[in-house]
Amino acid sequence: MLITNNSRKEMPYERFLSYGAENLTEAELLAIILRTGTRHKSALEVAEEVLQLAKYPRVGLLGLHDLDLQDLEQVPGIGPVKAVKLKCLTELCARMSRARIGEEVLLTHSGQVADYYMEQLRHRTTEAVYIVGVDNKGRRIGEKKLSEGSVRMALISPREVYVEALHMKAINILLLHNHPSGDPTPSAHDTQMTQHLKQTGEWMDIPLLDHIIIGDNKYFSYKEAGLL
Repeated sequence: MLITNNSRKEMPYERFLSYGAENLTEAELLAIILRTGTRHKSALEVAEEVLQLAKYPRVGLLGLHDLDLQDLEQVPGIGPVKAVKLKCLTELCARMSRARIGEEVLLTHSGQVADYYMEQLRHRTTEAVYIVGVDNKGRRIGEKKLSEGSVRMALISPREVYVEALHMKAINILLLHNHPSGDPTPSAHDTQMTQHLKQTGEWMDIPLLDHIIIGDNKYFSYKEAGLL
């Protein structure tokens, strides 16, 4: 669709009605959500300032994942309510991404598991560790966050993992955690813990199918690497 210079002067809401959401810029889409600006700036100008807060390499809307409420409230026109709205927007985007592929994911395929959890974990600024319980058909039957924050993988015990596995009545399990640096390369501690979990799983007859480390749009799979 050809968009003329005159159409650029229209307000974002009117442009949405005329041309559809797919023809709006990120700032225009954000301006519609913000609704109002300040005495001296339009909602569109405020939206553009919000997007400028994002830092390389995650720029634009994607960069909102890295901003907290205090960061957003630095922009004139963004108070606590609008800051919360923007953070809810990023969470909705992540959940929509997971929902889109959720019905197709096979938890026996490492790449699909990584895709499913990518948006949930790759934006985190702290490390989180998850256990996922799987039935004999590869379907997820449970999920539990084992740690969050500064806790390192080395401090997660096999006992803690398999207590949750038994509680879920899992036939198999997966372990996932993220590297806030964006680099999913496993550490020596990651590998040591994975081997302990593998041995424990063999003894308890609840195999560890994979341990997947999520980075920034990339992942490492112990199964794919031939280390399980």
